[in-house]
Formats: sequence, C-alpha cells, structure tokens
Amino acid sequence: MKSFGSKSWLIPQPVLIIGTYDKNGKPNAMNAAWGGQWDMHEIVISLSSHATTDNLKTNADFTVTFATANTLVAADYVGIVSGRNTPNKMEKAGWSVEKAPNVSAPLFKDFPMTLECRVERKIDESEEGYNLVAKVINILCDERFLDADGNPDVEKMGIITYNPVQHTYIKLGDKVGNAFSDGKQLK
Repeated sequence: MKSFGSKSWLIPQPVLIIGTYDKNGKPNAMNAAWGGQWDMHEIVISLSSHATTDNLKTNADFTVTFATANTLVAADYVGIVSGRNTPNKMEKAGWSVEKAPNVSAPLFKDFPMTLECRVERKIDESEEGYNLVAKVINILCDERFLDADGNPDVEKMGIITYNPVQHTYIKLGDKVGNAFSDGKQLK
C-alpha cells in the first residue's frame, strides 16, 4: 500500500450549503464539506472565517441543505465566491429563496431537503474559524422526493459528494444493501 501521510481525505464528504441572513436580513450561502452528525439531534460543521461566520455572530439560526447534481454549478459557485466581496452572490446563484418556517434563516427551494438549525456551541473558536455544533430544529423535504412511506428518498435526490483527492463531485448512486440487516447473514 502507498502511504500519503495525514490529509483531509475522509470519504465521502458532504457538499453542504449553509444558509444565513446578514445583519440586514439579506440571504447568504456558502459551500462546506467538513460536516456530519454530532449527536441524535445535532450536527457539526467545521467553518473557517466567512461571511457565514460573521452572520452567525448576530443570528444563531441557519439552514443546511445537500447539494445535488442539478444544483452543482451554483453550489460550487457559492463555495468559491465570498459574500464579503460579492454583494450579488445570491442573485448570481439564481436560487429561489424564502424564509424558513421554523428558524430565522433562508430556505433555498431548489434543493430537495433542508435542515433548519440553531447554533448550540462553538468549539475552538479563533480568528480562523471554529467547529460549530448545532441543534437540528426541523427537517423539510420537498414532497417530490418522498418514498412510498412518506419519508425522504435519498436515491431520488441526486445528492453529490465531494472527492477531496481529485477535487471533483460525485453523484451518489443506487442502493446496494440494507443497514442493520444484511450483516445478519454472518451471525
């Protein structure tokens, strides 16, 4: 096996779109890959200093959605352009935006599923950023992306993942097994 040393290559990495309002109520979005489940009702996201972290200083509410093959170009754009320097960033992204129903944050309607979140705590906060632990207040899913039982159907969503090795996006594929079930064959 070839050795590569320590790198940020936890695979797959989500392509998370973080939605916040600035102090004037203007929506902003950023692309973040370093995030995941923290606890049963909490998520964690590693954030460096951005307009998003500025916004979270005045409003602890935000949304998180998952980029898809259909939203890829604009999702990548909000990751490479700063809201601090590009005042028309959201207009260029072209997403339909409305206020989220349960938190004071923007809801981007172009995405199939959104987490409405509130900051619980910031870990290792410095000028460079912090690890954000947030409570998931509610989950919203466009009804077009529900399964026969009325639950979100991830296979229908076209969610993408970030490949940190080649710096590409990969669309998640088809179901290949059943969690907490298939392994019983080896009991």
